[in-house]
Amino acid sequence: MEKIDSIDRTILKVLQQNAKSTAKDIAKLLHLTPSPIYERVRRLEKNGYIKKYVAILDKKLIDRDVTAICQISMRYHNKAFIETFERQIQDLEEVQECYHMAGQVDFVLKINIKSLEEYHDFVKNKLSKIENIGTLNSTFVLKEIKHTSEYYI
Repeated sequence: MEKIDSIDRTILKVLQQNAKSTAKDIAKLLHLTPSPIYERVRRLEKNGYIKKYVAILDKKLIDRDVTAICQISMRYHNKAFIETFERQIQDLEEVQECYHMAGQVDFVLKINIKSLEEYHDFVKNKLSKIENIGTLNSTFVLKEIKHTSEYYI
């Protein structure tokens, strides 16, 4: 894979802060013309540095202001059970993030829902149907201190 230089890093930083930034906007910041910036962005996309462009929504305005962190430990740790869990978790739209962990728990899920009642229904009617879950520990976010989708590069 091609290495990226300081110009590419600046382009990536700008696009992380505002994906709607145009080649013209970035070129002005870097004191370059838009054409090479456009080509660099296309190369960064082609090489996989930029996976996709998204709109980050305000979770309160879309009525998803309860964030649950769910820690799951599996009963059995063989490959088939783990792959089945990973496949099934993909289908649960409430799950925003899922991480396979090393340590005391096997998986950590981040779930944004409307209410504790909705979370209860999610656990009872969806999560509980996944085989091989041994223990489930839920915690709830009281206050979000920092939230970013930006990587330090």
